[in-house]
Amino acid sequence: QVQLVESGGGLVQAGGSLRLSCAASGSIFSINVMGWSRQAPGKQRELVATFISGGNTNYEDSARGRFTVSRDNAKNTVYLQMNSLKPEDTAVYSCYADVSTHRGGRYFRYWGQGTQVTVSS
Repeated sequence: QVQLVESGGGLVQAGGSLRLSCAASGSIFSINVMGWSRQAPGKQRELVATFISGGNTNYEDSARGRFTVSRDNAKNTVYLQMNSLKPEDTAVYSCYADVSTHRGGRYFRYWGQGTQVTVSS
């Protein structure tokens, strides 16, 4: 079993910053991709930021330039630094990780339970 636990959500005023953390634990042999998605009320989930094991990152267009994803491989933890937050960033943010539980095993995507981010105007 693999568990992902997020922390760092909350309420912030527009223009403010928040830092989300997500730690993976359990039967982990290797992690390929870690990242963040979000889902606002009445909207589909969208991928916000991705950190690939080689160090490459990808961002959703509205997050690029404001959000920064980083990763601590030793701690199996991914972070999302969010700056210049806007009311439209309000959503439940969930982390994910593509994990192999043994040598030669396939990678499966695991999800955290989500953390609420609310940006007030």
